[in-house]
This record gives sequence, C-alpha cells and structure tokens, in this order.
Amino acid sequence: MDIYLRKKRWKWVLSLIAIFIVAGSLYYTNILIREIRKDERKNVEIWADAIHKKAELVNFTNALFEQIKNEERKRVSIVAEAQRRILTATSNEDLNFFLSIIGENNTIPVIVTDEEGNVMTSRNTLFNTDTIKKLEGSLLREFSAYPPIVVKYLYNKKIYLYYKDSNIFSSLKNVLDDLIRSFFSEVVLNSASVPVIITDSTGKNVFGQMYGNIPADKMQDKAWVRKTIDNMGSQNTPIKIDLAGTGIHYIYYQDSFLLTQLKYYPIVQFGIIAIFLLIAYLLFSYARKSEQNQVWVGMAKETAHQLGTPLSSMMAWMELLKLKGLDEDTVREIEKDVQRLETITDRFSKIGSAARLEQINIVEVVYESVAYIRSRTSTKVHFEIHPDRNQVIPVSINLHLFEWVIENLCKNAVDAMDGSGSVNIDITEEGAHIQIDIGDTGKGIPKSRFKTIFNPGFTSKKRGWGLGLTLSKRIIENYHSGKIFVKSSTLNKGTIFRILLKK
Repeated sequence: MDIYLRKKRWKWVLSLIAIFIVAGSLYYTNILIREIRKDERKNVEIWADAIHKKAELVNFTNALFEQIKNEERKRVSIVAEAQRRILTATSNEDLNFFLSIIGENNTIPVIVTDEEGNVMTSRNTLFNTDTIKKLEGSLLREFSAYPPIVVKYLYNKKIYLYYKDSNIFSSLKNVLDDLIRSFFSEVVLNSASVPVIITDSTGKNVFGQMYGNIPADKMQDKAWVRKTIDNMGSQNTPIKIDLAGTGIHYIYYQDSFLLTQLKYYPIVQFGIIAIFLLIAYLLFSYARKSEQNQVWVGMAKETAHQLGTPLSSMMAWMELLKLKGLDEDTVREIEKDVQRLETITDRFSKIGSAARLEQINIVEVVYESVAYIRSRTSTKVHFEIHPDRNQVIPVSINLHLFEWVIENLCKNAVDAMDGSGSVNIDITEEGAHIQIDIGDTGKGIPKSRFKTIFNPGFTSKKRGWGLGLTLSKRIIENYHSGKIFVKSSTLNKGTIFRILLKK
C-alpha cells in the first residue's frame, strides 16, 4: 500500500515540476517576444519617421515647383505684355526696351500666332517658323497644357501666346515624379520588414498596387484585404501622408510575420512535446502491461504446477484413509477440501489461456459460491442473496474463474467486517448488462483508494499478498469483457462492489 501512496506522491511532484518548467518556459518566451516587439516597434517608428520626413520633402518640393510654375506664368505674361507694347511703341527707346524683355526669355518655349492660328514667331522651340506655318495637330496639343495669353493691339486685333513648361522645369518635374515613385517603393519595400498597405484618402481602398510583405494572391481577395486593413488599424495607428498629385494617403502596417510566429512557437513546441510524451507513455504502458501479463501467466502456471504434485499425493492418501476405515464424515470433508485444491489448481492453469465461456445461470453460480464460503465462515456473518435461487438469469461465463471472483469478493467482505456483519448480493438485469452488487457492513474504503485497491500488492491486511482483487479485475475484464469497480463506500458503514457483465 505504501508503494502506491509513494507512487501517487511522485506523480504529483513530477506533474508540478513539469507545470513549473512549462510555465517558466512560456514566461521567458513571452519576455523575449516583448523585447523583440519593442525593437520591432522602434524600427517601425524610425521607418515611419523617415517616411514622414520624406513626405515633407516631397510636399516641399511640390510647393517649390508650384512656385516656379507661377513664376514662369508671370514671365510669360510679362513677355505677352512686352509683345503688345512693341506693336504700339511710339519711340525707338521703348521698342528696344520691350525687345530686351522678350530677349531675356531663354528658357520658356513660346509660340506667337494670329487669330487664325498662323505662326508669327517663336522662342526657345526646336523648330523654325519657316518650316511650321500653322499651330495645329500634336504641336497644338503640346502647347495647350496652359491656356494661351491673348494680347490685343490696334483695331482690336489679337495675337495669342502659347507656351509650355520650360525645359529646366520639365527636367525638375521628372525628378519630382521619380522622387514620388521612389517614395512609394521605399514604403512598400520597407526596412522594417512589416506587412504594409497604402490606401487612398478613405482608408478602405488599396492605392494602386502599393503593398509590401504580403502574398499577391491574398491581395486579390477583397474581403481578406478589408479585414487585414481593419486588423492593421486596430494594432497600429495608420500614418497619414499628403503627396503631390495623388492627394491624401494612409499607410497601414502590422507586426511582422516573424514576431507572429514567435507568439505561437511555444504553444506548438509544447504541443509536439506533449504528443511525443503521450506516445512514449502509451508505448511504455503497453510494454509494461505485456510484461506484467507474462509475469502473471508465468506465476499462475508455476503455482498450478507446484500444487499438482502434493495434490496427487493427497488424493492417494485419501484412498488410503478410506481403506483404513476412517470416519466417513471426516473423510468426506477432507475430500471436499482436496477437490477444492483441485479446483484452485485448475483455475491457476487457466490463467493466460483462452477462457471457454458457457451460457450458465448466474444466480445458481452465486448461490453455490456463497454456500462454500458460508460453511467456512463465522455464524456471526449473514449472507443474503437476491433474487431467489429458482430465478434464471443466463450469461456467458467461465464457471471456475467466475466462482473465484465471487469467493474473493466475499472473503474480502468477511475480512472487512472482522467476522461479524452481513453480506448482501443483488443480481439484476439492466438493459444489455447483468449487474452483480456485493455489499458488506465493514470498515469501508476511502474514495481516494477506489482504483488503487485493484493494484497488485495493495492490501490493508496484516497477512496477504494483495492479489485477490487484482486477479478478480483481470478475470472480469480480460476474460469476460466486463467491468468491476467500487460502486460506493462509506467509512465504518460498508462498501459495495459492482460487477457488470454483458448479456
């Protein structure tokens, strides 16, 4: 009994140690995850700050270009006014002054036409007015980016000044466009290596194909994208940017895939370890049970063999006693005990072999088994069996092995009552099962030992091997495919064992 108590204590100790190890590992892993998250968040903040700075640079550059554009517009207006004044100049000094203004325009392409679109003159263009007589077609479209400036002169006649961005401004505009494209590329292929999506001003629609660190096939699923944007917004506040020519945008981002993996890695790790330990335990348990079965079979066979020799001698002595005229009653009782030993030997020999089951009246078997125990028990012990002996309840059992179970349970009941009390046996049919309840009025069993008492070597007696209930459990479960367990027990009031057999 002490062995199983110590075993139970060790199980609790080992379980607590395992729980402590798992809890400690999870706690330390969470610390690492928090530190990594801090570092990652710091990288994202640095990256976001750089994005803000670059966005400010882009916006500043765009504002500067707008200013340059306005200045060029003013310069063209001045050139147009000078053109008009030339047509109405009253002196050579005025004429030279206005010509010098027009001559100082060395960057802005300008074409001057009359009311019919005929080219009168041009400045800073790549063609000669001798070859181009009329402003039309692709050339007109090229110079129609801005509305022409109308100049009125004598007799309400008009001339038109068509112009476009200067070559310098166009080059700078290309630089600005490259800057914006590189800005978006840098956002998408960010150094923080986090999933990122750039949306329009509504914060719901992806802007162009601007996303990074997300599989392309996922981005084809609009519902998934919508859900991802919402999740990103709940994790981190989106970054608002206002870029030239494209308006307001929002940058959504979330924790990196590596950090997400680290969150679930300990759970997966301990899950795999738990599965491995479970498989190892099942294999070890199966091997241990197989070894125990071999030990049980070997012990039973050896016991039957050892009993066989003295039993043969006792049978010979019985015949000799009969010949010498010994009292018949005495000889009859001795003969019963010899037959009993023969039955026990037969029971041990059947352990480990396939038990032959037969349809037998279980009520008659119980009455016969109790009759043998009653004749060898104190008269202070009362046995009561229900139903009556004439009741027939057939069930498939092995007679010798099942009798052994009833005798073991009855003997334990008598021992638990210290030779004084009552043993009640109830046999009932419940659905597809036969129930046999064997109750006593003995010391009772603590609830914590309901399962332990069936372990080999467990006994509360000063004498005994603690094998009776173990053998009973093996006979019922292994040979009859039934169950045996403690139905109920109350200290100092008694215990009820239940046997369940299939009909």
